[in-house]
Amino acid sequence: MPDQIPFSFDVASVSDITQQIKQLLESSFRDVLVEGEISNVNQSRNGHYYFTVKDDNAQLPCVIWRSTAERQGVKLSDGQQVVLGGDIQVYAPHGRYQMIVSLVQQAGIGRLQQKFEELKEKLQKEGLFDDVHKKALPSFPTHIGVITSSTGAAFHDIRSTFEQRWPLATLYLHHASVQGLNSAGELVDAIQAMQQQPDIDVLIIGRGGGSLEDLWPFNEEKVARAIFECTIPVISAVGHEVDFSISDFVADSRAATPTQAAMIAAPDINDLRMQIDDYTTGIESFLKTKIDKYKEYVYRLGHSHALLKVRDKLVNQKNRVTSLHEKMQHRQQALFMNRRSSLNDLIYQLEKYNPNEPLERGFARVWQDKKWVRSKSSFDKKRKTEIEWSDGKVDVQ
Repeated sequence: MPDQIPFSFDVASVSDITQQIKQLLESSFRDVLVEGEISNVNQSRNGHYYFTVKDDNAQLPCVIWRSTAERQGVKLSDGQQVVLGGDIQVYAPHGRYQMIVSLVQQAGIGRLQQKFEELKEKLQKEGLFDDVHKKALPSFPTHIGVITSSTGAAFHDIRSTFEQRWPLATLYLHHASVQGLNSAGELVDAIQAMQQQPDIDVLIIGRGGGSLEDLWPFNEEKVARAIFECTIPVISAVGHEVDFSISDFVADSRAATPTQAAMIAAPDINDLRMQIDDYTTGIESFLKTKIDKYKEYVYRLGHSHALLKVRDKLVNQKNRVTSLHEKMQHRQQALFMNRRSSLNDLIYQLEKYNPNEPLERGFARVWQDKKWVRSKSSFDKKRKTEIEWSDGKVDVQ
């Protein structure tokens, strides 16, 4: 900026301004008291507590040194409504202020916690948590719907668990924000969209752990009612083991973590393989025992006195049948020989009286007017005559 006119007075540095602010704030805000709700509690490895105290419109960073926490026996958790006493301190390197807390008193249930309890009581009275409404999870699901953030660790954990335990499943992810102002609406839209998907066997909805504020979308009434009205069995997997949400109570099944939700949703294929092997071994053993038992029974039955008597009768009957069969065959042979002899006689008689037999031996036959002339007296010299041999006829005048 070549045309800029230089200031004719001294300009304070950032450090100077920050120092002035530090002196002003730290001298003006000593031994102050403030009431609000605790959130984002984090205890460092040194034992110091870092957290935020807030209301609907503002937040104030706070810290309790380890010595103070141990002396007062402080145990902080998200959602507590507290009264804090201490000094405001400016941390110049970061240009931020925070409250150095020296006093902590419980001020009652936090506002969010109170809203949680009120909604829980309301929905419980309406019967949304009753077991009678819980839908059974399918035994062997193949199509799994998952509603969570597509960028979070929850879906990764769910997918990895299914790949290891139940690779037969196909996962369908529907992204929804799992914290923030728009989260509840996105969760409701996702639940409704999943119901339009064909063949979804079970639905997992959730996220990893967090503060009460982070998990709050799963405590919204419209999300709870959407889960209750869902036609697909729903597993709620919100937060870690110590966290509960309204969705946990209204869902058909609750999992402490997303990983556990995958374990609840489907069996372990390796367990099924071992179970099938056990069943196979058991069936083989059962059948072998039965077969051995009946073998012994048949053996004893086969050597019993009653069955031996029956066997002797059967042998006698068999011998009798064999004898009758032999007699019948003998009679049939005799009858056959007699009939054959009779047939040969008939054939001989037929051959004997065969009128063409003389022709075959070289004799001839005389015909007049298509009649066989059998004697001299029947022969008429004036008529047309035919002479017949075995190989044909000849006309003679």
